[in-house]
Amino acid sequence: MRSRSFIASALVIFIQCSSFIIAQSRKDARNTEYLEWRTNTEKRTINLDDLESPAVTKDAIPAIDRPRFVAAGDARKWLSENEPVIALQVKGVRRAYPMEILVWHEVVNDQIGGVPVAVTFCSVCHSAIVFDRRLDRRILSFGVSGFVYGANMILYDRETESWWQQFTGEAVVGDLTGKELSRLPAQIISFAEFASAYPNGEVLSRQTGYMREYGRNPHLKYDKLNGYPSHFRGPADKRLVPMERVIGVEIAGFTKAYPYHLSRARHVIHDRVGAQEIVVFHADGTLSALDEEDMKRSRDVGSTGVFDPTIDGRRLLFRYENGRFIDQETGSRWNILGKAVSGPLQGRSLKRIAHGDYFAFAWLAFKPATEIFEQ
Repeated sequence: MRSRSFIASALVIFIQCSSFIIAQSRKDARNTEYLEWRTNTEKRTINLDDLESPAVTKDAIPAIDRPRFVAAGDARKWLSENEPVIALQVKGVRRAYPMEILVWHEVVNDQIGGVPVAVTFCSVCHSAIVFDRRLDRRILSFGVSGFVYGANMILYDRETESWWQQFTGEAVVGDLTGKELSRLPAQIISFAEFASAYPNGEVLSRQTGYMREYGRNPHLKYDKLNGYPSHFRGPADKRLVPMERVIGVEIAGFTKAYPYHLSRARHVIHDRVGAQEIVVFHADGTLSALDEEDMKRSRDVGSTGVFDPTIDGRRLLFRYENGRFIDQETGSRWNILGKAVSGPLQGRSLKRIAHGDYFAFAWLAFKPATEIFEQ
């Protein structure tokens, strides 16, 4: 009996020592991984052990810091009509950031209309989000850390090397932990839609200062992945297929997701999020950035917009016809950017409501209390 008791005690001690050694080894490896950083890792809102480092080191994916732009007419030499771009309008300046460039860089530090912005794209989550880089009387510039959290990229600012969750715009590690960036409305639309709406608009040039295979998608067939991405560690949410795209909307604390299989079929959805009336547009004609290796051969997934449907206090009802949205009150025709292109309301614009086009797993992971629109 004493022999068995001794063996059991020794086994417990051995397991405890092994656990300590393994934990210490992980800690040492993590500390080694952080040697290149001057980040204050003692200040944080996440567990550092939950960070994934998918063999991509700091700045291995280089941000574009000196973006050059060309006229839409010049961009047609290499950019096809249906290719996706991130369309951004700030103080009368209109710019398009082609996804064929963003998939290789993920961050563009720019200044548009006098406003410093960060145009970001996380291919893992399909989250294209634009932030105002101004924070507490300073201007930040951003790079790609190489870490992911919740299968979403972690940005870092070069001024303090704090780490930022791209999906939320919140600093999660470092001196700026708890701070949050302001988001600017932007849309993923086709280059043709951008050029038609803004003939004098500017397009991010391929002259980035880097040699990359622009036009080639490095994430072949990623958006047809069967199941969750390899970096996703959260609990499974079976309400939607993980890699289905959703239109995510958040207004005054209320969140709602509109699955693409419904929005593409209906093209127009009139709904309410909290107290806010909205209309969701979904137009054909925009290619996926994460399908075929040659982006020009990818399938059509369409583009979306979310707007307040009222003009001068009058609520408009819309239908979709031949690539345009028509309001039944005046018969005016509207584009995916919410601007009337013909009819009595020509030149008027609907108020844009910030939204995003995400893979369902990401939206559900970061917005678990979200309501899901049903037919």
